[in-house]
Amino acid sequence: MTPSIYLDHAATTPLQPAVFEAMLPYLNGHFGNPSSIHAYGRAARKALNDARDLIANELGCQPGQLVFTSGGTESDNLALFGVSNAYGKDKKHLITTQVEHHAVLNACRRLEELGYEVTYLPVDGSGVVSLTELEAAVRPETFLISVMYGNNEVGTIQPISEIGRFARKQGILFHVDAVQALGSEEIDLSDLPVDLMTFSAHKINGPKGVGALYVSPHVRLSPVLFGGNQERKRRAGTENVAGIVGFSKAVQFAKENLSEKRQQMERLRQRFLLTLQSCLNPESGFIVNGNSDRRLPHILNVSFPGTDTETLLMNFDLEGIAASSGSACTSGSFELSHVLEAMNLSPEIAHSAVRFSFGWGNTEEEIHRAAEIAATIVNRLRK
Repeated sequence: MTPSIYLDHAATTPLQPAVFEAMLPYLNGHFGNPSSIHAYGRAARKALNDARDLIANELGCQPGQLVFTSGGTESDNLALFGVSNAYGKDKKHLITTQVEHHAVLNACRRLEELGYEVTYLPVDGSGVVSLTELEAAVRPETFLISVMYGNNEVGTIQPISEIGRFARKQGILFHVDAVQALGSEEIDLSDLPVDLMTFSAHKINGPKGVGALYVSPHVRLSPVLFGGNQERKRRAGTENVAGIVGFSKAVQFAKENLSEKRQQMERLRQRFLLTLQSCLNPESGFIVNGNSDRRLPHILNVSFPGTDTETLLMNFDLEGIAASSGSACTSGSFELSHVLEAMNLSPEIAHSAVRFSFGWGNTEEEIHRAAEIAATIVNRLRK
């Protein structure tokens, strides 16, 4: 059964029709390999170059500073392993946070197995990292700081500009996972003090299987895949031309509609919360997790004390509501979210948390209906 109300846009988003139309020619007639020198290859190369130029222009960087990858996970891994391989002979320490996506956390754990030292910074109860603790964690051998822009589970936005300015003063490279922020936050790489930034197409109504890593020109980056000379010898493998064309169209759509989307997501969020307030028993109610001031507008993490996440999600699904417990990369396990655990939430709050994430296609009417259904289920389970 296809869920009738999709509230899991932080996991993936539906393909925007204009993106699909832009991709079609490169899935059929223009099928050439962009590394080939004949007419078929040149047509593919032109599409690739045009897409790169468009994305670079929208993000405020130079085309040559973008490395296309298979998605956010590969981009995170390329950033961490590529920089570690380039700088790790003399320096062996990097800093991250306890609430990063597993694409960063598990890469860091692998680096520890290879002899690197990693500091995993704690966060406060709203999921924000302390600048003071970050500064105190720096050592002479620190070569990289990796902190996500906006959290994929609770939506909390980190002080990226402040961290970046500090890192530059210390001569430390700064990587930012901006997978959830792209399309929700204004990103201008000509202004942000970051050295590497990760993006993914399928979070912004683009295709799955394509992403990008921004690499500042002064950064040395060793490849982690070996083969051809694609992507200026930084990422071997035939480029996903159709996916990259779709990615560029999705970035263009996201940037052109950024203000409208932010306003719409805030309206949907407020409608959902107000409906919950009116339908839930006031003595038990619900708790919103994350930072109330600095947050991504499309992510809403709510705990319903007196219930449990697994039972809630199964009941929601039976009633046609698609939500999640957090990162789609760890779904199915129903283990306690590492993000909520790092925020030191009580077991009752952490074990009853559900992430609702909104996106294009959601209407205020269906959000109201979804919240009513959710409240009915919560009230029933509490009885």
